[in-house]
Amino acid sequence: MHESGRILVDEFLSEKEQIEIFRQWWRENGWYLVGGIGLGVLGLLGWNRYNAYVDTTAEEAAAIYVELRNAVGDDDMGSARNLLNELRDDFPSSAYTDQGGLLVALIRLDVGQVDGAIDDLRFVMENTSDPELALIARLRLARVLAQDESYEEALTVLDVAPGSFSARYNEVRGDIHAALGDADSARAAYNAALNAQETGFVDRNLVQMKLDDLPAAVPEPPEVEAVPPETVE
Repeated sequence: MHESGRILVDEFLSEKEQIEIFRQWWRENGWYLVGGIGLGVLGLLGWNRYNAYVDTTAEEAAAIYVELRNAVGDDDMGSARNLLNELRDDFPSSAYTDQGGLLVALIRLDVGQVDGAIDDLRFVMENTSDPELALIARLRLARVLAQDESYEEALTVLDVAPGSFSARYNEVRGDIHAALGDADSARAAYNAALNAQETGFVDRNLVQMKLDDLPAAVPEPPEVEAVPPETVE
C-alpha cells in the first residue's frame, strides 16, 4: 500500500491496519525522511553560516578600505600600500580590494610614481572578477601608458572588446594616434567615439575639438590614365 515513498492508506481500513501499514512504510522509507530532514537542517545552517561569513568578511574588508582611504587622505602612502596588500592577501575577491587598487594607483600618479601606478592598474585589470571594472582599469592603464609615451603598449592594452565603453576606448585610441602623428587613424577613432551608441560616456564637445584640431586630410591625387604612345607609321 505504498508507492514512490508515499503512504497510500485506504480510509476504510481499521485503525490497527492503518497503523501497521504506516509502520511498514516507516521501516522501508523512514531513513530517507530522517536523512532528508538532517541534510535540510545542515544545509540551512551551512547557508546561514555562509551568509554570516560573507557579511563579516565584507565588513572587515570595508573597515580596511576605510583605513586605506584615511591613509591616502593623510598622504601616508606607506600605510596605504600596506593596507592594500592586506586586502589583496586576505580578501582577494572583494570589491573593496579592487577599489583600493584603483585609489592607490590614482594617488601614486599624483606623486609621480608612474611605474607603481601602472603595476596597480594592471593588477586590478588582471585579477578583478568584475568584467566592467576590468575594462575601467584597462582604460586607465592605457591612458597612463600613453602619458608615459608607451604608445604601442597602450594600443595593445586597448585591443579588446570594450562593451559599453567603446566610446571612451575610441577616444583614447584617437589621442594615441594623434600623439603618434597618425591623423587618419586618429580621425577614424574620434569619429567612432562620436558615433558610438554610448556617447554619454564621453565629452562630445571635447572629442569634436580634438577631431577639428587634426590636420586636414590630404586628398589623394586623381588617377591619371596612361595614354599609349602613338603608333609611328
